[in-house]
Formats: sequence, C-alpha cells, structure tokens
Amino acid sequence: MTRALTLSREKIRLITQLSFYLLFLSAPLLNIFRFDIVEGHFIVLGQPWMLGLESSEFECLDTSHSVRNILLNFILPVFILLIATGFIAWKYGRIYCGWLCPHFSVVETINRLMLKHLNRLTFWEKPDKKIRKTLPWLFVLSICIVIAFIWSFTLLGYIYPPKLLSTDLYHLELSFGPALFLLVMTIILTIDFFFARHLFCKYGCSFGIMQSMVWMANSKSMVVGFDKSRAHLCQSCDSECDKACPMRLPVRGIKRAKFTCTQCGICLNACDDAQADNPEGRLIHWVSNEEATAVDRQAASFTIKRLKKSN
Repeated sequence: MTRALTLSREKIRLITQLSFYLLFLSAPLLNIFRFDIVEGHFIVLGQPWMLGLESSEFECLDTSHSVRNILLNFILPVFILLIATGFIAWKYGRIYCGWLCPHFSVVETINRLMLKHLNRLTFWEKPDKKIRKTLPWLFVLSICIVIAFIWSFTLLGYIYPPKLLSTDLYHLELSFGPALFLLVMTIILTIDFFFARHLFCKYGCSFGIMQSMVWMANSKSMVVGFDKSRAHLCQSCDSECDKACPMRLPVRGIKRAKFTCTQCGICLNACDDAQADNPEGRLIHWVSNEEATAVDRQAASFTIKRLKKSN
C-alpha cells in the first residue's frame, strides 16, 4: 500500500514539475507573461498590463485615481500572492521547490545524468568508481551547456520580444546587448548546473531561503520524521536516504538540520527501496502537527551512531 502511494505521489510530482517547466519555457513565447522592453509594459495572457495608467488616459487621471489603479492592479495582487506563498511555506515548507521549481527539475535531471555516467550525484563527491575516460564528462557538460543556453534564451524572452529574438538568432543578426546576455548567462548557468546546482538552492536562492525561514517558524509544519523505535534497521542500510537527497541533507536528523528541505520525497523512495522486504515498510515519513514538533527535538543521527557502536 505504501509503495503504491509512493508511485502515485511520484507520478503527480512528475506531472507538476513537467507542467510548470513547460510553462516556464513557453510563457514568453506564448505571451502568457513577460515584460516587453520595447513597448515598456507587461504582457499578461496576451494583453497589455499597464496598471490602468495607459498614456492616452494618464493625462486625464488625477493623483487619487492613479494611486487607486496602482493599488488595485499591482500592489494588491502581489500582496495576495505573497500571503498565499507564505501560508503554503508555513504549512508545507519549500514544496514549491520540490514540486514546481524549474531549477530544481534541472538539479534532479543533472543528478541522474551524473550518477549514471560519472558515478556521483555532485561534482564535489567522491565517485564509487573513478571515471578515467573524458567522454562521460564531456557528455554531461554538453547537456549542461544546452540546458543553460535554452534557459538563457527563455530568460531573455521575458524582457525582449521572443519572435524578434528568434528571428535575429536564426539569421545570426543579434545585436550586441542580447548576444552578450546570452553568452554571459549561458556561462553562468553552465557553471551553476555542472558545479553548484544544489549549492545554489541552499545558499543562493532568496525565494527558497525565504520559504525555509517561514517553514522553520512553524514547529508543526510538514517535515520528514524518523521512527526511532526501529532505528536498528538502519544498520543494514548504507544511508540510502541521505545519499538520495538532492540537497545532501541528513534526512533522519532534526528539523533544523534540514533547513533547506524541498519536500521532494526522494528520500522516502530510497527508504522504500531499502526496506522493500520489510513488511512494516520505510522508517521515514512525512509528519505534521504534534509529530512534527517532536522531529525538532529528536537526535536521530546520534541514536543511529550509538546503536552501531554498541554492536
């Protein structure tokens, strides 16, 4: 039953990730959302969004009308979005990161490629077996460069007319500004994707850190909990949950040690696989409310070390 729920959860997460990733790539091309630097205004769902301050009407508006339009058309929507985002982070943590964020989707994709071709999840970890050939390294690096260029083109499309950009790129007639942006951003993103994917998520993403801080303020928010009463079963497992975590966190540790947890659930899958022959199932679960409060007090890693020493 637990395994079936895990598979169902993974399918839902894959759908949400893929859908949001496609939305991220297609939003500027389809005029779903972007800022047109040529026209000087936002475009939302194909329509110009000028905060009710169109040039033809602006001269006829007094100050009170202008302020009201800005409040209703910009400040209020942003405020509602921030409240909704804060509430979700307060209750569930960085669930946006693990279930929607395009960058985290790339993190997982490159992780799988590195594990398959380089026997490691990140550049900074020692591989199980050294790779002496350069071809696997070049392959993974090439994928990072391709994804970085696609991202650079997409990001530029959020502020520069995508159709004009596509035409100029196809005919190799890019002006200096867009060409420089594509070059510099591709280099920066390639470095990020190849060397520092999860490090950026942990230390460089202000939106992710904000979610983590809100999440930590709620002791009853959803978190991965560990069944200490069955900790002895971990002795037969080589910390597969920790190895599987894209953020390289101590999954069985206290909540404070999992400050940047993205609630992706990959650690749960790893524990499912490790305990496949155990009728009681995995040792880690998502918990909330009073059970979540207990996670912040437990010292699971210390318990496991003590058990191993005693044997």
